[in-house]
Amino acid sequence: MIRLGLRLTLGSGREAALHVLVTAAAVALGVGLLLTSLAGVNGLHAQTDRGAWLDTSAQASGPSSPSDRLWWLSGTDEFGNQAIDQIDLAAAGKNAPVPPGIPHLPGPGEYYASPALTTLLTSQPANELRDRYPGHQIGTIGAAALPSPNSLIIVIGHTARQLSQAPGAVEVGAIQRTPASCFACQNTTGSGPVLQYILAGGAVALLLPVLILIATASRLSAARREERFAAMRLVGATPRQISVVSAVEAVVAAFAGVAVGFALFFVFRPLLSHVPFVGVPFAQGDLSLHWIDIVLAVTGVPVAAVVSARLALRRVQISPLGVKQRVSSRPPRIARVIPLLAGISVLAYFDAAGKPGSNGGQLLELLVGFVLLVVGLVLAGPWFTTAGSRVMTKRARRPATLIAGRRLLDNPKASFRFISGLVIALFVTSATIGALSSIAAASSSGGGSTGKGTLADPFCSFSTTNCPASAQVPSVPGRVLAELRTTPGVRSVTVVHQSPSQAQQMNSFGVVACTQLAKTPAIGTCAPGATVATIGYFLSNLLGHNSHASSTVWPSAHLSAAEVARLPVDAIVVATNGSSSANERARTVLERAFPFQGTPVGVEAFDPSTARLLTMIQDMTDVIVVASLIIAACSLAVNIAAGLNERRRPFSLLRLTGVPTGVLRRVITLESALPLLLVAAVSIVVGLVAAALFLRSQVDIAFRIPGIAYWATVLGGLAASLAIIASTFPILNRITGPEVARNE
Repeated sequence: MIRLGLRLTLGSGREAALHVLVTAAAVALGVGLLLTSLAGVNGLHAQTDRGAWLDTSAQASGPSSPSDRLWWLSGTDEFGNQAIDQIDLAAAGKNAPVPPGIPHLPGPGEYYASPALTTLLTSQPANELRDRYPGHQIGTIGAAALPSPNSLIIVIGHTARQLSQAPGAVEVGAIQRTPASCFACQNTTGSGPVLQYILAGGAVALLLPVLILIATASRLSAARREERFAAMRLVGATPRQISVVSAVEAVVAAFAGVAVGFALFFVFRPLLSHVPFVGVPFAQGDLSLHWIDIVLAVTGVPVAAVVSARLALRRVQISPLGVKQRVSSRPPRIARVIPLLAGISVLAYFDAAGKPGSNGGQLLELLVGFVLLVVGLVLAGPWFTTAGSRVMTKRARRPATLIAGRRLLDNPKASFRFISGLVIALFVTSATIGALSSIAAASSSGGGSTGKGTLADPFCSFSTTNCPASAQVPSVPGRVLAELRTTPGVRSVTVVHQSPSQAQQMNSFGVVACTQLAKTPAIGTCAPGATVATIGYFLSNLLGHNSHASSTVWPSAHLSAAEVARLPVDAIVVATNGSSSANERARTVLERAFPFQGTPVGVEAFDPSTARLLTMIQDMTDVIVVASLIIAACSLAVNIAAGLNERRRPFSLLRLTGVPTGVLRRVITLESALPLLLVAAVSIVVGLVAAALFLRSQVDIAFRIPGIAYWATVLGGLAASLAIIASTFPILNRITGPEVARNE
């Protein structure tokens, strides 16, 4: 039977050869996208492994002997919208460990910089960036320590006595070699739970549409194959023989597609390395395939094709006569909606009960909820198609509407399969853009241009409750205030002092002179007639938090301005004209004057780590949305090609009975547009609801309807899909001639 299967597959004329070629081409496209997705995940792992050393202080291991001691302080500097990883080191033992990428530890007044940061240091004015870092550069950081070729990293040397007094510095005995499990990690591409979230979301969003495309490709021309195999069953072929012939046909096309898919991947891999999957390009060799990926593609795709072909023959196995007489299949049951409702219920439950306490529990919640939604949309699609077809058939007033409705009811699964890729793409687009647009809206609702032009340098006494006495700032030197006030673009300087009340210190409340606060309205105002105000946490750099300080009237404090000036300093706030050069000059002055007190940030901006994480997610979302739409277009084009072949004979018979070509065109439009628009609407609603539930349960941010860019993307995708459907109209006359309406 295997030889017979090969003969039927390869030697049954042009139609059989065309079927094999189209199926192989579709499988090749799917395999190429699958390999790209797997290589992208491997590349992200490679980036994270190279950047694991940046998280040495996150899970510090103490020195095993006094000679292994190394003081380590991790921080994130900022220049414009770029984050700079800053590592401050000081050897406390003669055998102190050395980070990768550098030959030896930098001494006091020395530093190493990554190649990209070296270029940035030399291309920008010194008073905007280079003056922040003490000493001189003694070398560049090697590629082995760079997550990405454009990583901005600096390693600065200090004395052990100096760095041991810095807040946040830890003593380590070894360099971190594997990704740390922490949310506050330095690694450019995220690590620990953050990486798990990114990989899980990216894998679900990319791999499922690709797998749907491959499964769809393996079932091309299913109706014609059913008729052929049903005829073989009626003349005496056994179910097992039919299964063997079907498997041979599927395996031939699948293996050919796998081979071409690998070729496509290796041809385009050099170009793919420049795609910023998470905001940064890959290094050469990152987009590699592990042996398990190759085995999965080489064996898994043909096996999946055989299983898909086997499932497509269920009607032939049970009732070959029914297939030959075109008996309608049993309509989908409402039980298909259960996984979709279950996915919404999972997210709604955690929205009401609160997110799980553990990182693993939160990851499991997201995975279970979104996988159920994606699978639920695929399973529920035929049921929604059937429901819409029944309504259209009952309300039909024209022949085209009635014919289209009856054809959809005859095989709703095949009709939905045409647009399943686009449905998943719309769900992914709706969920991701809905969540990110709400986060962006929440973070931008503040002091506007005033907030963006105001920098704050909160010292550790303002940000933490366990700031060591050695790290507290007793006062701001007069020369620093004079330098800030004479810096071009700086308009005013406000000094926030520690509150003399211990209870207020525990809640990050300081005191400020109203004469100074009036010049920095982005952090609030005093009550009328007050000379000193008690000020609270005025930064909005936390995800899901906005202090709305600019509209806050702070309560009065029972202190005089002279008494306030004698108190230790909690923070310095600098108002500028809003230009990037003025902000960077002010940031440089503050960092040089207070080297271990953190990075000055905009009062209405995210801190560098949070901003980088959001940028990473935004860039990954852009890649996923574009890839999903491409996959959807490919899936639709493949199914349209198959649909043309399956429509040839029934449409030819209709033309023989006198049905005009215009009516057939309307039938094609209605038959394709009804499931497309109906299930697309369901997919959009489900995606936006999932985004709203996720935001409320995970980060407590109110959901906002996406803006015009989202709706333009959705309408553009639907319009492109309808255009692909309409592209079949010109060849309708050619494929529905009288010669096609013959009995085989």
